[in-house]
Amino acid sequence: MTSVAFGQALSPMQETGLRITTYADQLFTHLPRADQRRWAAAYLLGLLAVSGRKSVRSLAAAVTDSPTASQSLHRFVNSSPWPWQPVRGELTHWVEERLRPKAWTVGTAVVPKRGNQSCGVHRRFVPALGRTINCQVGIGLFLAAGHGQVPVDWRLHLPGEWADDRLRRRARVPDAARPLPVWAHVLDLADSLASRTSTPLPLVANLGEYKESDRLLQGLRQRGHDFVVTVPPTLPVLTPAPVPGRGGDPSALTSAQSFLEASGEVPRSVVVSTHSGSTRLTRTVTGLVRLPRGAHAARFYRLFAEYPREGRGAPVIRLTSLVHRPMDELLQLAELQAGTPRALRHLEGNFGLQDFEGRSYPGWHRHVTLVSAACAYSRLAEAQAADSVETVPLNWLHADSRGTADLLV
Repeated sequence: MTSVAFGQALSPMQETGLRITTYADQLFTHLPRADQRRWAAAYLLGLLAVSGRKSVRSLAAAVTDSPTASQSLHRFVNSSPWPWQPVRGELTHWVEERLRPKAWTVGTAVVPKRGNQSCGVHRRFVPALGRTINCQVGIGLFLAAGHGQVPVDWRLHLPGEWADDRLRRRARVPDAARPLPVWAHVLDLADSLASRTSTPLPLVANLGEYKESDRLLQGLRQRGHDFVVTVPPTLPVLTPAPVPGRGGDPSALTSAQSFLEASGEVPRSVVVSTHSGSTRLTRTVTGLVRLPRGAHAARFYRLFAEYPREGRGAPVIRLTSLVHRPMDELLQLAELQAGTPRALRHLEGNFGLQDFEGRSYPGWHRHVTLVSAACAYSRLAEAQAADSVETVPLNWLHADSRGTADLLV
């Protein structure tokens, strides 16, 4: 190990190590032990510095020559009894202050696994692959802005067979974590984030990705969460009721597509500012509807369809609670949904989302928490030039980092 003498100038990597240590101290401030915060910083630096597969061994080798470092990192993630939710709370506040997110989005991460020992592992058909695989499924909630998306909370999907006590004891699954459908995890994530943020944001999602999507929509309505969601053309909607005393037909039940087609509106052109700073022209039809069933059936929602620019193909139909927002703003919010799959691929390829080597429920949650923290650090560095955010340039992280061992461990 190299040491830094008093008054000696720090190398870029040593300065990076110090800044990541400061960052880890902020996120892990609830941990009473300084050694745990140092191992958190080491894990983060390894996630940022290592290319390719991010095994515990490679992360440890990136920050220190110590032969026992990989064992210590493994214990820190799998065995050290630190709670992950306070870290996610600190991460949420840190990102909100700097990224200025516009919406919450949801991403589903499919992690292929061999064998049946990892927590939550099950057989699942994956449409993107066109086949059934052995995998874990994680549901992440992202803070989305124009120049990036950062995950700040996660749920591990446990299928029905994981109600078995033998499996749960083996993987150290807590009693509160029960098998739930994915849509219920999405609601739980939205509730959790709403409880710890001062400015709730609209949830942007594609309901077609979830079974029983009507349950998710109903839950969002009941909880008062604002949303911009892509809906199937067959979604049942109620046409607006006539004005009392003016006659007319009573409110009728129809489908989203039929309502828009019967509205008589000609698609109008809308100029949308994209998140890259350019503009695009699109065509939309919109109208106000109510939704059947539930205590909030009297509330109006905006249904709008965006038509392909070439005039071919079916329109994308969306529903929102933000009835007074201008159409260009609604379309800009809806575009954020397309960035979430890219953000998931970025997590998988650059931050080791799929590289967790343990099998336990706590270990998985701690790993994805650290992955999220590394992603946030990276995203804020990328946003520095555009938004004058004071973060660390990532080009420092591609040099040899062994000289930071004395700063971290």
